[in-house]
Amino acid sequence: MRTLSHVLRSSLLVVAAAAALLFAFGWNPVGSATSLPDPNLDESPAAAHGRETVVLAGGCFWGIQAVFQHVRGVTQATAGYSGGSVKSPSYEEVGSGETGHAESVEVIYDPSKVTFGQLLKVFFSVAHDPTELNRQGPDEGTQYRSAIFYESPDQQRIAQAYVIQLTQVKVFSHPIVTEIVPFKAFFRAEDYHQNYVVHHPDNPYVMINDLPKVANLKKQFPDLYVNNR
Repeated sequence: MRTLSHVLRSSLLVVAAAAALLFAFGWNPVGSATSLPDPNLDESPAAAHGRETVVLAGGCFWGIQAVFQHVRGVTQATAGYSGGSVKSPSYEEVGSGETGHAESVEVIYDPSKVTFGQLLKVFFSVAHDPTELNRQGPDEGTQYRSAIFYESPDQQRIAQAYVIQLTQVKVFSHPIVTEIVPFKAFFRAEDYHQNYVVHHPDNPYVMINDLPKVANLKKQFPDLYVNNR
């Protein structure tokens, strides 16, 4: 739903201008993040450097990518598409909702520096709202669904256990709707979608929906946050 009417675009510009002014006076919209417990089930930090991958979906991939680019131990975060049946889909095809794909981010991380459980805590806490079904904020459709595309039995077990744990402690007022499904394929999105938040920090959509996520990460996870991008 980033194809907005002229009126809505104008409204967003006004809101963005107001947000920019508030930022200048020290305001930071960090209250929307959810404080979560550490996963009861997690992997131990690896003894040596390595490379693991997980694909995550939770609304517009701009914000998800921006968050994980600032997580310690993440070596690469790439915007793309996963979960559908069409090979090498375009943004327009995915946006139609007919490919089965979700806007996703491939997260490559060093398990000696960050655990899979820590990545999940960031994902559920600040990267998106896991209780919104087939939507995220202003974006609607199955292409914006919440999903974890696991690549190993350990990832599946840890993700399922964490959802059960969060459900039991009732940290969210609505049920978690995140899909936990096996990874099949990931298709890199077009170049203009990569590092979008970095290249377009003044975009009204980014200011309202994505920059607060990075701010939340910095506040909620100071030990995981890195400012190297």
